[in-house]
Amino acid sequence: MPQTPPFSAMFDSSGYNRNLYQSAEDSCGGLYYHDNNLLSGSLEALIQHLVPNVDYYPDNQIRKIAPKILQLLTEWTETFPYDFRDERMMRNLKDLAHRIASGEETYRKNVQQMMQCLIRKLAALSQYEEVLAKISSSSTDRLTVLKTKPQSIQRDIITVCSDPYTLAQQLTHIELERLNYIGPEEFVQAFVQKDPLDNDKSCYSERKKTRNLEAYVEWFNRLSYLVATEICMPVKKKHRARMIEYFIDVARECFNIGNFNSLMAIISGMNMSPVSRLKKTWAKVKTAKFDILEHQMDPSSNFYNYRTALRGAAQRSLTAHSSREKIVIPFFSLLIKDIYFLNEGCANRLPNGHVNFEKFWELAKQVSEFMTWKQVECPFERDRKILQYLLTVPVFSEDALYLASYESEGPENHVEKDRWKSLRSSLLGRV
Repeated sequence: MPQTPPFSAMFDSSGYNRNLYQSAEDSCGGLYYHDNNLLSGSLEALIQHLVPNVDYYPDNQIRKIAPKILQLLTEWTETFPYDFRDERMMRNLKDLAHRIASGEETYRKNVQQMMQCLIRKLAALSQYEEVLAKISSSSTDRLTVLKTKPQSIQRDIITVCSDPYTLAQQLTHIELERLNYIGPEEFVQAFVQKDPLDNDKSCYSERKKTRNLEAYVEWFNRLSYLVATEICMPVKKKHRARMIEYFIDVARECFNIGNFNSLMAIISGMNMSPVSRLKKTWAKVKTAKFDILEHQMDPSSNFYNYRTALRGAAQRSLTAHSSREKIVIPFFSLLIKDIYFLNEGCANRLPNGHVNFEKFWELAKQVSEFMTWKQVECPFERDRKILQYLLTVPVFSEDALYLASYESEGPENHVEKDRWKSLRSSLLGRV
């Protein structure tokens, strides 16, 4: 499975970086620094550092405590709004906000603005999840539709959107919308089953919520199956070849846009066995462009070519002069794996019991970069008809894909013949 070498290589088999230990001159009250960056420290020292006393106050002036707390709450509610779906969290927030608002008029207005912004975000999230649930509940297997509706009057993707460049743009709309609803805390929830700083205490596993992250992964799978379905469904060989070439052009435009997730989903769909076995169909396809795309997304050397392209897109985004140039949509499954291995490959605590801040800085860096990418607004015009088709049109199951593939180009060996007969019997009721 893919793993990011540059960071993981810093750690030996013990799961921590031996260079983290600093000399006594770099330590302060049990906290260890390097180049003014906090590297490690015990929880007790961290708490002691933050708690005011007679001789020490973090801001030196007590009148500054309200704006600092308000700034912290504002950043928290903006960056991690989903934390406050929990009733207890929201209750505590309202209580603290009320105390701050009871001061100056300026604080009162800022608190009101913060709470309104948070409520809007949570309302939008609930509405989005309702839409996802509705789409999921209405999904139907394509084979069921074929049994009740003659294939000759069914639409395919090309009749809905003849221009592959437009389709790539509409796919980018879906990607950015779904990315936007993934909260950074979902990355933590996806991997943390227990208290990250105490391996013996279970923590919040019953409240684990990664629904938007999981919905995005499901979208990738749906797009792959949609591509395979559109290719396997046509009866005539020339129509299947035309569909393959169409998706190659869509994938190439996704690459140019910086939409690597849709690109990989399309390549995955075209590489599914029911599609790749259609040798007579592929013989009619000019595959040079597809070979280039496969090379770009080649998984060898830990996806080296893709990572190079991603860095290029990220650099383009930083110096962008237009909204289109800002788009960076990573291959999401690989991003998840990178974060997973970073989390699993490095200890949360150092052997001396201190918190391993270098690990958490690196985790925060990766998630923060993703947070920047997901906030980009899609510059392309929305086409409701195309979006509706992409999100709701029925797709074949894996068995239905194999059946359609065998019906298009017959079985080549006894194993395929036996499977074909079994599928015809179970799916079509034919012998």
